[in-house]
Amino acid sequence: MRETVRALLANDPTLAGLLTGGVYGATEISRQNTAAAFDANGELLPCALVKLETETPGGPYDTSSRQFILILFYQRSGRTTIDAAVARAFTLLNRVKAGTNVWEIVHADDVLDLEDQALECSLAMSRYVAVRLR
Repeated sequence: MRETVRALLANDPTLAGLLTGGVYGATEISRQNTAAAFDANGELLPCALVKLETETPGGPYDTSSRQFILILFYQRSGRTTIDAAVARAFTLLNRVKAGTNVWEIVHADDVLDLEDQALECSLAMSRYVAVRLR
């Protein structure tokens, strides 16, 4: 599921134009794990990280579940780019059937105007729920 969502976001030309540092499925954004998310001076480029959260029972069948997906959007300073990226991700993911055995991905919530203290940058988070067959 992580790679399906990551690829869907990364392959969109509009979102790729906004997130010039890329879209990742790594465990964190860092100079070691996601080197392309940083420019030649080591400054963070606008980028996103797709992570999977809790998977709970739910859906139309005994074997269906709800997989929560977290997308973290990073920008060195300001919020204009990540605000536009959050909106574009919503267009790409909300009410979409993507991946194997997925009925639908639905937007759950956004948390905007955050700061990542480790990277010293602006941060926004979007959560989605995929209803799928386990």
